[in-house]
Amino acid sequence: MAHSPNRLLAAQPAEVFAALEPHLKIVDLTIGEVTAEPGGEIKRVYFPHSGVVSLVVQLRVGEMIETAMIGRDGVLNVSAALDGKVSYNKGIVQLSGVASAIDVDQLRRIAGEFDSFRSMLMRHDQVLFAESQQSAACNASHSVERRMCRWLLRMRDLAGDDLTLTQEFLAQMLGVRRPSVSVVANTLQKAGLIRYRRGHVRLL
Repeated sequence: MAHSPNRLLAAQPAEVFAALEPHLKIVDLTIGEVTAEPGGEIKRVYFPHSGVVSLVVQLRVGEMIETAMIGRDGVLNVSAALDGKVSYNKGIVQLSGVASAIDVDQLRRIAGEFDSFRSMLMRHDQVLFAESQQSAACNASHSVERRMCRWLLRMRDLAGDDLTLTQEFLAQMLGVRRPSVSVVANTLQKAGLIRYRRGHVRLL
């Protein structure tokens, strides 16, 4: 098995990882960095080791809402590697970290050589699509409190208990106003579920 902090890479058979490893480059994921634009050409695929990238939909100038998160259990921009080189989403780094990056053409070539690897990438894309559908349903049907709890738990899966984020950013990702996030954060803190201070949340 491969030795990588990224769970998808770590799950690959030795022969697949051996084919990938010479082409993997460690890169920084810097908070606020845009990793993809809708309709933009994709040149790299990222397997995060740490940090979190949000896939978002732009609603209007300055407004957007998150549809999915990608972290250490996933891969970013893989659709471009499997079918064309154009992104369908906007990707923004919301928590800094590092990733293994590989050129799209190299990944496509290796996916063509190993059916099991290509199948895994396709299943990951299907899961990501299902997550986006779940987010849409959650945003339409659930209260801000439920949506925020779901979001924090997903973040915990990817980044642990200590999260560096602001209420402004959280409100933007949930598609709500900041006062709504503030009210829910206070409620969760009084219930002993989180500890919140400016720019930082700890899940208890």
